[in-house]
Amino acid sequence: MGKFDDLAFLDGTAQAELVRKKEVKPIELVDAAIERIERLNPTLNAVITPMFEQARTAAQGKLPDGPFTGVPFLLKDIVAEYAGVRLAEGSAFPGDFVSERDSELVIRLKRTGLIILGKTNTPEFGLVPTTEPHRFGPTHNPWNTDRTPGGSSGGSAAAVSAGLVSLAHGNDGGGSIRIPASCCGLFGLKPTRGRNPLGPGFGEPLSSLVAEHALTRSVRDSATLLDATSGPDIGDPYWAPPPLRPFVQELGTDPGRIRIAFTTAAMIGAPIHEDCIKAVNEAAALCEDLGHEVEEVNLEIDGELMAQALFIAWSVGCAWIIDDWAHRLGREPTPEEFEPLTWALQEMGRKHSAPTYLNAVHNVQKITREFAHYFVKYGVLLTPTLGEPPVALGTFDSPPENPLHGLIRSATFACFTPICNITGQPAMSVPLSWNTEGLPIGTHFIGRLGDEGTLFRLAAQLERARPWADRQPPVSA
Repeated sequence: MGKFDDLAFLDGTAQAELVRKKEVKPIELVDAAIERIERLNPTLNAVITPMFEQARTAAQGKLPDGPFTGVPFLLKDIVAEYAGVRLAEGSAFPGDFVSERDSELVIRLKRTGLIILGKTNTPEFGLVPTTEPHRFGPTHNPWNTDRTPGGSSGGSAAAVSAGLVSLAHGNDGGGSIRIPASCCGLFGLKPTRGRNPLGPGFGEPLSSLVAEHALTRSVRDSATLLDATSGPDIGDPYWAPPPLRPFVQELGTDPGRIRIAFTTAAMIGAPIHEDCIKAVNEAAALCEDLGHEVEEVNLEIDGELMAQALFIAWSVGCAWIIDDWAHRLGREPTPEEFEPLTWALQEMGRKHSAPTYLNAVHNVQKITREFAHYFVKYGVLLTPTLGEPPVALGTFDSPPENPLHGLIRSATFACFTPICNITGQPAMSVPLSWNTEGLPIGTHFIGRLGDEGTLFRLAAQLERARPWADRQPPVSA
């Protein structure tokens, strides 16, 4: 038991307040977090690139005066780069590649006063909703170490859930913030497309599906961080609509009477576990008790067309990722340097013609318009985050004879989250339920494009009505 373990489950906002009041020093928070990582990471395998000396040096120097000054933080090892530190993206192919510059998001994270302690585990190139890369091994869910923590931000989610840090970076190309938030009992918001920068390395990776943000224990940490990091960078291909006011100001604002639609039916027709259906029905009842207008709906979206378009974009994107890495490294890739699923997916991507890809983009935009019509009448759509509770590690393994098994299996597990990456709309997984096995079951709320404000107002209300901060997993500080 560490000296500062009683602070481990305070959110980042509370930890920063202790620093401002000089009740605790940044180096004390950092050393305590490092001790927790060294103690619990052998069980969790959440942190794969320690940056402890850099963190200690930063903690003892002059830190920016920001909302999270002195608070320990972890960076997911994909997309966002930190100068002088290895970037592997869960793959053997990059080897010991070291980033030459900070991504714009990392620059902004540092300006908040956060101290980055290391990088977290992720599946190879973030392609599946679990965190079990061959190179670094599986990350274990703190609620049950035989289960997945979700993916692709599973390392970050496991670290926050277990109390290693109070918040950690994540990104989301098909649910990769919201899926692990659901699996690990955290709050996870995917912002509107273009809200946070992806540059200077990327403009719209994976056909503009990817969004950057974080996994947090509290709603206020998520809102405060998004206020600090959001906004366009020079040369960004598009911007998110500017918010009406700072997101953190939404938290104490009465959300009013929101028209909320809900459904427990997956657009692709996948069967939904009874625990996930129960969580949505309970959330719908809670929202009604809080004064919102709640109505069950049937979504008339062509799930098969959506799945086909997404699969084409995903496979072409995988081929692009490998080409991008090959260009960076100055050498040709070989099949032995990748997991079977990754290699099979990129081979499939290379078989699609340019017109086929553009037709998939056309279909994605068609689905976006159809989905947007629901948000003329409703302010929020409520669904399960996932089709199942956290599944066993190994569920998404792809054997050589069936290399795409993991991706196909992913479609039934993560059957609700990808629509928001297609449409660019903000969405959040809120930890309102735990099943009889003690596993967290997230509930998914989707907002109008550019309207994170409504989601934050609703999330803060739900957090007050059914608080989750005191829930701690069996593997924790």
